[in-house]
Amino acid sequence: MKLALVCLFAVSAIVHVYGRPQQYTDKFDNIDIDAILQNDRLLKRYVDCVLDKPNVRCPSEAIELKKVLSEALETDCAKCSNRQKELAEKTINYLVINKKNMWDEVMAKYDPEKKYAQKYEDRALKKQS
Repeated sequence: MKLALVCLFAVSAIVHVYGRPQQYTDKFDNIDIDAILQNDRLLKRYVDCVLDKPNVRCPSEAIELKKVLSEALETDCAKCSNRQKELAEKTINYLVINKKNMWDEVMAKYDPEKKYAQKYEDRALKKQS
């Protein structure tokens, strides 16, 4: 009986630790997103980097973003920290409302089948009203 209890506890611990999704790096959680969004030249650099446009010096944050963007969009940022969700929502809302052409370009690359874009656009527009 004790052995069964110990095994059950061990399995529960393993499922708890490995069953939850790993989070994305928090290395860039303190980025000043407002400074990027309000600077057209800087924002364009980030977007161009995410879009793999040639001859763009990619900021390290954008390089990291490219690695996870498809998954984050698909899973509604399941592996994001609360801060990352906040930054993502602010960025998406800004792009949808103020820079629709940039948003459309990013979605053309990361959501070509338009599986997720409408959901994010609806949220942004709802928040705007």
